[in-house]
Amino acid sequence: MNLELITHQTIEIVREAGAFIKHEAAKFDRSLTEYKAANNLVSYVDKETEKLLVTGLRQILPEAGFITEAGTAGEESKPDELYWIIDPLDGTANFIHSLPVYCVSVGLVKNKIPIAGVIYHLGTEELFYGWQGGGAWTVNLRYMLGGLPLDNAFLQGATRLKVSAATTLGDSLLATGFPYYKFEKQDRYLKVLETLMQSCHGLRRMGAAAIDLAYVAAGRFEAFYEYNLNSWDMAAGALLILEAGGQITDFSGGQEWLFGGDVIAGCAAQAELLEVIKKHWA
Repeated sequence: MNLELITHQTIEIVREAGAFIKHEAAKFDRSLTEYKAANNLVSYVDKETEKLLVTGLRQILPEAGFITEAGTAGEESKPDELYWIIDPLDGTANFIHSLPVYCVSVGLVKNKIPIAGVIYHLGTEELFYGWQGGGAWTVNLRYMLGGLPLDNAFLQGATRLKVSAATTLGDSLLATGFPYYKFEKQDRYLKVLETLMQSCHGLRRMGAAAIDLAYVAAGRFEAFYEYNLNSWDMAAGALLILEAGGQITDFSGGQEWLFGGDVIAGCAAQAELLEVIKKHWA
């Protein structure tokens, strides 16, 4: 597979999806929100965006399967096959409340390993993308005209992503997510939070894990941790972090993060963060 070409083709489909979301955001009626579970929100924008993505991505790789948040692909792939992992609108609660921190996230995975990823942060018009062995990159689309394709000349102006050079929590700004369901582990989470509040530059909760991960890859956050996550929250962002020189584990220090539900990702300071979490999470 030509992963660079696949990534560039994916970018165009993601941009189309982003254009649809921006159009709907201007007229969105909050009363149309649905609940998958308590505090777990979904809207017609999520579903229609996902359909658009699935249709386009099928044309790129007809042999690939899908794992999607809204389930519109009608199928799931076995984790030892080639498949797309899609979050059509990461940060749905932000979108519904007109908080411009949400994105489209698409990852391509083979044998449980992300091999390409694209994240489009609609609030800032930043596009984050990368592929296995090709690095991770960002480019701002704010000044592009309409729906023009990203040509090579434009992409040559992209900035290569690199994780922060920080090595300790004392020099770190961290990102996390607050639990909004499955509160059985809340006490442990709060213990971790209490420890970190006293030992780092601060903690931020953006409300969109894919954006958190992209910001780690860009060196804006030193590390990100969260539990109660799904594969579509992490697939694209994980690829970016790995290509930007970062490291990723689950809360036990293992490699079951993509489907295990919890993740710690970051620069060298990630190792110290891992020790704090292991102390309170076991």
